[in-house]
Amino acid sequence: MNDIVVPGAGLLFMKIGTHAREDLAAIIARKTEEIRQTGFGMWGYGGNTCHPSSMVQPFAKSFASRDRTIHLCMEQMESNHFAEPLCAAEYSPDGVTWKEIPETIQVRGSRYALVIDRLHEERFMLPLDQTRVPVGPSTGRLGSRYIKGRVDKACLEVLDAPELTNDADPREIEINLVATLQAPYAVFLRGQR
Repeated sequence: MNDIVVPGAGLLFMKIGTHAREDLAAIIARKTEEIRQTGFGMWGYGGNTCHPSSMVQPFAKSFASRDRTIHLCMEQMESNHFAEPLCAAEYSPDGVTWKEIPETIQVRGSRYALVIDRLHEERFMLPLDQTRVPVGPSTGRLGSRYIKGRVDKACLEVLDAPELTNDADPREIEINLVATLQAPYAVFLRGQR
């Protein structure tokens, strides 16, 4: 264990790699500069397993109400994401009220974005048998049973101890990159610039 994977912690897990024709090293450098210039960055993504208003925001707000930091824990993987590298123009936490994305931030080829700061490389093992989905239709499901197949991201809560299962081997994932989420945690994107 480390300072991030502790009982009661809230983690947002995500697999990462090449995105919108940009390799991961370039994305990390760009996001680091966005945070330096703007005070926050936006990490773009798609899919509904971490929908901004029905999953990420309620999850993050429940931990924030207890003064807990929510960490975005990312696993590097091989990826061939060939979406057009177009930058979103506006963001909204609720899909109703929209604001322009600051010029210092580029969110490419994504429907949604996580609002992040403190992006840094950190390597540790995330024991999925010691996590559980705390929000949404899969509430209560063990992380090791939820993150498989095409599921590449999840809101997770760390349990006091690994849950005993009949699975042959405990599932651990190597985390390579970490950030913290900040309000409004996840946003919708639209438009192009």
